Amino acid sequence: MIEAAMIWNEPNNKSHWDLTLDPDWSLYADMVVRVGAAIEQANPRVTRVLGGMSPIDPSWLARIEGHGALDAVDVVAVHGFPLDWNLWPINAWPDKIVEIEQAVPDKPVWVTEVGVGSFGAEEVQLFGLRRTAELLIGRVPNIYWYSLFDLPMAWGAETRHREAEGSSYYRHFYMGLIREDGTPKPALDLYARYAADIGLMQWFHFEDPRLDEAVTWMKRLGTKKLRTGLSWADSFRPNALDWFDRMMDALADFEVTVTFCFTPEHLGIEPHHTSASRDPQAFADFCATMIARYAPMTVSASRPALAVST
Repeated sequence: MIEAAMIWNEPNNKSHWDLTLDPDWSLYADMVVRVGAAIEQANPRVTRVLGGMSPIDPSWLARIEGHGALDAVDVVAVHGFPLDWNLWPINAWPDKIVEIEQAVPDKPVWVTEVGVGSFGAEEVQLFGLRRTAELLIGRVPNIYWYSLFDLPMAWGAETRHREAEGSSYYRHFYMGLIREDGTPKPALDLYARYAADIGLMQWFHFEDPRLDEAVTWMKRLGTKKLRTGLSWADSFRPNALDWFDRMMDALADFEVTVTFCFTPEHLGIEPHHTSASRDPQAFADFCATMIARYAPMTVSASRPALAVST
């Protein structure tokens, strides 16, 4: 069910990792080393992916390598949004890939998040999808388009600074191929042409009511690969395992890259989901438990219980 596991989401993005607590990323690197070892022990066939970087930054990779983190992963991942958040043109995608390939010549590079929003105009998204496909299909092994659904405005985006980000924050709500009201945008039909080569990246919130609808759409579109997340913070909610089981069972027909992230407030150095943990081994143990449950070395009749640190 799980072909790959990503260790955090955008760890070099201050919206997703609290850099004031870890300015040199040594805590993040230590976490990667622990989680990489835990995943390998749980199932060495699962591909270990370094948290997708945003911005695309070879110097950040060099720092992470200096802390020993690259030895604990199999793939380096990048995220790019040149028409929304990044300060480079969409046609620079090949150059960005080369930068990272030169920095880590011994590891494949995946594009685990790429997208163009409809914040300005839906025609911009249509152009962006077409051009992204032209530039990336056949260039990298895996591509994941962000995202299938628009984020409902009432839910809020999982960033540290929220509305203080200005217009950048509000773009989060227009990245989907399907509007909040469930109606398709023009780019949805175009995506179907590329679905065999471009997977989808879709976050599912705890007990997300869109799960079954997402599965129906992805099968209709011909999507083969999906990247999503399993939240460490959510594992402390009541009925967490029931939700994790329902979500992963619903996604069983897809090749899934799961992203492990989000620190429980009570286990963070600071009480926030972007904080480094006071006990990074507890996060590694969570990741290992999820791999054993959803990508076991051998198939058994029952699933193991979830062990969580308090």
